Amino acid sequence: MRYWLMKTEPDECSIDDFAADPAKPIRWDGVRNYQARNFMREMEVGDQVFIYHSSCQQIGVAGVVEVQQAAYPDPAQFAEQSAYFDSKSTRENPRWSAVDLTFVTKFSKVISLATLKALPELKANPLVKKGSRLSVVPFTESEWQAVNNISNLAKSG
Repeated sequence: MRYWLMKTEPDECSIDDFAADPAKPIRWDGVRNYQARNFMREMEVGDQVFIYHSSCQQIGVAGVVEVQQAAYPDPAQFAEQSAYFDSKSTRENPRWSAVDLTFVTKFSKVISLATLKALPELKANPLVKKGSRLSVVPFTESEWQAVNNISNLAKSG
């Protein structure tokens, strides 16, 4: 199993969207950064993913989802009416990928970026590095555990 973090604006897709129907997978599409896409292509069924809310009032990790379906061609790249349409992408050679995710848990309190930056275990993680704007970030098992320890404190507090 591997661990990840995916950034989203909650008005587009939030942890509450996943929690609304926990068994229903949500397609994570529209990623148009090659490094983020490559990380998505490494995801496997069962991998755990932090959902990170950005561009909102409470920025930070809001909960956990799980990879339900590994990477497949993002259908939005072929739909001309989509904001994510890519005229250079073909069905024979798709440029972009999507994954399906399902709900695991919502944290009782969003874990802020300031709190994440204060964790010594995350000092090498791209999320806390200045200038890193990737929407998909890998986490090591120790990084994952450090954030989960904070989330457990929030749950019991």
